Amino acid sequence: MKEKKYADVREQIVNLNSVHIGEIMEQLDVPEAIILFRTLPKDLAIDVFNYTSSDFQEKLISSITDKELEHIMHEIYFDDMIDLLEEMPAKVVKKILKYSNVEERKLINEFLNYPDNSAGSLMTIEYVDLKKDMTVAKAIEHIKATGVNKETIYTCYVIGEERKLEGIISLRNLILSDYSLPIKDIMKKDIVYVHTHDDQEEVAHVFKKYDLIAVPVVDLEGRLTGIITVDDIVDVIEQENTEDFQKMAAMAPSEEEYLNTGVWKLAKNRLMWLIILMVSATFTGGIIKRFEDVLQSVVILTAFIPMLMDTGGNAGSQSATLVIRSIALGEIKAKDTLRVVWKEFRVSLIVGVILSFINFLRLYFIERVSLNISITVCLTLVFTVILAKIVGAVLPILAKKLKLDPAIMASPLITTIVDAASLIVYFSVAKLMLGI
Repeated sequence: MKEKKYADVREQIVNLNSVHIGEIMEQLDVPEAIILFRTLPKDLAIDVFNYTSSDFQEKLISSITDKELEHIMHEIYFDDMIDLLEEMPAKVVKKILKYSNVEERKLINEFLNYPDNSAGSLMTIEYVDLKKDMTVAKAIEHIKATGVNKETIYTCYVIGEERKLEGIISLRNLILSDYSLPIKDIMKKDIVYVHTHDDQEEVAHVFKKYDLIAVPVVDLEGRLTGIITVDDIVDVIEQENTEDFQKMAAMAPSEEEYLNTGVWKLAKNRLMWLIILMVSATFTGGIIKRFEDVLQSVVILTAFIPMLMDTGGNAGSQSATLVIRSIALGEIKAKDTLRVVWKEFRVSLIVGVILSFINFLRLYFIERVSLNISITVCLTLVFTVILAKIVGAVLPILAKKLKLDPAIMASPLITTIVDAASLIVYFSVAKLMLGI
């Protein structure tokens, strides 16, 4: 590139994977990236464009000629165009829309009006549709004629009057069937589909459950509106997982990349939850103040508060993480609450007893703490672990039942609840065991 040997550059780069070319382009300065982009064959250039980040796409669109942009807009898949329009600022959107006709603009507006993170916002209209009265031979001819511009041809969709979805058929079945047979005799009528307003997380579950590469999207009247392909669902799964991690860490979720997010926005995403948790932690201080007479009588009890609170918080977080993930994978439903509680009770009993036994050996034989205080601390530890694991397991299920995201019931919130509960247990056991 530095020596301006563009023919050599083209010769070397056209054999690379589109993703790798996109990564190379993003490492270059914009003028060099534009030159590299222009050396690519047109079809390859479209693929590379799809695999670059939205920030780079914006820079590219702002720098290339109108003719180059027009070619991209005519060749790019419809769902990729929608994703592009959602990411771009208004001035870039205006430039892109110049190259869409009236019908395309109507479709674009319809897609952009679907709720965020819904099936409608993910789907594409580039699919192969067939009529049930077509013969297999006619259907294959139709696929050859129209399939070149479709996102997938592996699954075809059979529609009836008013575009009602009546069946599906794979390309494999078409090729292996008698060419004289009508489609209606060999199509699959037991169809797995989603609705336009279904949440993208539900769509991801459908893909996983039925092992699909594409799923049809229908409206409330059962009319075929579009399809969602597996490549879009992979992005959804990544997005949903990232969102869950952020919520579990007590942050407002953000779809922006970390290095591209401003400091003030990062602070804003974290601040609200930190304020809530800070205020809720005052309950812990209130409990300690309430049992101040116990602490004054046996000052050494203070030394074991951090260990009890940390162990309880960690135990609760373990259960919460497992349950939240199981809910996300569809392995746990609200009806399974009692089964989960029973399982966590048994696990916590085993864990709590073992931890308490180890702790007793440390306190009584190594640190020479009195027998009554050692037993008090260890009994509290058993109760704290049991309580923490049950709370950690139940709260995410409760959140799901209340139609809240289970991830919000994660480590920080559960830790705050368990801290308060463990202190109450600790001081109550101490009063009972020590006769304070």
